[in-house]
Amino acid sequence: MTQTATNWWKGGVIYQIYPRSFQDTTGDGIGDLAGITQRLPYVASLGVDAIWISPFFTSPMKDFGYDVSDYRGIDPLFGAMDDFDRLVARAHELGLKVVIDLVLSHSSDQHPWFAESRASRDNDKADWYVWADPKPDGTVPNNWLSIFGGSAWQWDARREQYYLHNFLASQPDLNFHNPDVQEAILDVARFWLEKGVDGFRLDTVNFYVHDKQLRDNPPLPPEQRKSDTAPAVNPYNHQSHRFDKSQPENLAFLERFNALLAPYGAASVGEIGDSERALELLEEYTGAPEGGDSKRLQMSYVFDFLSGDDLKAQRVVDVFADLDRVAPNSWPCWAMSNHDVVRHASRWNLSDEAIKAYCTVMMCLRGSVCLYQGEELGLPEAELQFEDLQDPYGIEFWPEFKGRDGCRTPMVWDLGVNGGFSTAKPWLPVPHEHLLRTPASQEEDENSVLHHYRKAIALRDRHAALKHGRQFDMRADGPVLSFTREAEGKSVHLRANLSDAAAGDLQPWQVELTYS
Repeated sequence: MTQTATNWWKGGVIYQIYPRSFQDTTGDGIGDLAGITQRLPYVASLGVDAIWISPFFTSPMKDFGYDVSDYRGIDPLFGAMDDFDRLVARAHELGLKVVIDLVLSHSSDQHPWFAESRASRDNDKADWYVWADPKPDGTVPNNWLSIFGGSAWQWDARREQYYLHNFLASQPDLNFHNPDVQEAILDVARFWLEKGVDGFRLDTVNFYVHDKQLRDNPPLPPEQRKSDTAPAVNPYNHQSHRFDKSQPENLAFLERFNALLAPYGAASVGEIGDSERALELLEEYTGAPEGGDSKRLQMSYVFDFLSGDDLKAQRVVDVFADLDRVAPNSWPCWAMSNHDVVRHASRWNLSDEAIKAYCTVMMCLRGSVCLYQGEELGLPEAELQFEDLQDPYGIEFWPEFKGRDGCRTPMVWDLGVNGGFSTAKPWLPVPHEHLLRTPASQEEDENSVLHHYRKAIALRDRHAALKHGRQFDMRADGPVLSFTREAEGKSVHLRANLSDAAAGDLQPWQVELTYS
């Protein structure tokens, strides 16, 4: 099945769904694909262009689906392939594109590819993963670290070698230097394109290729360390990740991947995990000549608004100044919340009026937008007890870093059992404070956060200037952010007071838009 190529993604709004926590229809306390289908009319009512579904593939769930053991299979927790087919058909009926999450840098250690690869040093898939001999003293091949803590190398007694894992030890890294691996990955993408998906979110897209020589990463001075990719307590931040990821050979693979997508009119959004060279990589991965198309990724996640830093007016200006300087031809995808970070309502300690102001600003920025389920309700981060944690990342670094479960708690819908999510005990608790913010209650309040999100998304959709126009004259006057968007001879000018105090003629959190 081929589709007409379009630029639906450019300036589009994508709604992220974390399937474990969206809607349970089977009574096991875990969300499923049928539940997503059931709730699609609600998602469509927001006015978004597409949904992005986090992984639902067959998996032992050591990292909740980001450890795939069958790239063509649906995990029974989420349903069956028929459920997926019905989801895609219903989404398309409602005018929604479907983007699925492909985790290609690594698989589960339960994947048949890895089972064969680890069996010997001379089988057909022996070189499908990153294997290395120990140093003469038996220690790890180099100093590379795992994002989830400790060395990025795990000893395997079968081959008497170490294998690379940038994440959990149960998530071995695929060897993209092997052309057979690249072909297998392209076949996976082709399978889902033929199933009717409209694009892919590519997890950790800059981790695909490693340095063939396995050179040590150099140290990173404390003053240069950031916590965008890993929490500050993680020693992963102590290295300059020059050799374990973001290698130039990755660009050629992404061009092959993009060429596969083109006849289907499909789009790719990458997740670039890099705290040092994020904008340089954004340019390399998504950069396109004026009026042209990227040869690699259409767009990529940008982490600047997902960090803990308050998003004040000057910070927005600084981010775009850096973007214009380092990545002028790129196409960013902005998000303030997702399944990996503290929800921004809590991270920035926002009132409902502040949430609305930031929503309007984001809908007016150049780039595409990702919203995370429940964001449109103003949901705060859930405070969980240690005994409730499921996330191995949080368990490892508790209590300084509480992990990602606080943003992954079940979606609330109404005041029924477990907020309408499930009739059984949910896999994570439903916070009481979330029950005060259900769609059912907010529908009745025309001033609610939910209704504001709908209005802001509709605003973006009405104006070509906001979807794909140029952006200029951005500045900060104290707490007041201002800029202009322009396309097709029409412009939109924004002034936003991003503070809880009056600033000149603007009230706290007031956004003023003028059109010409």
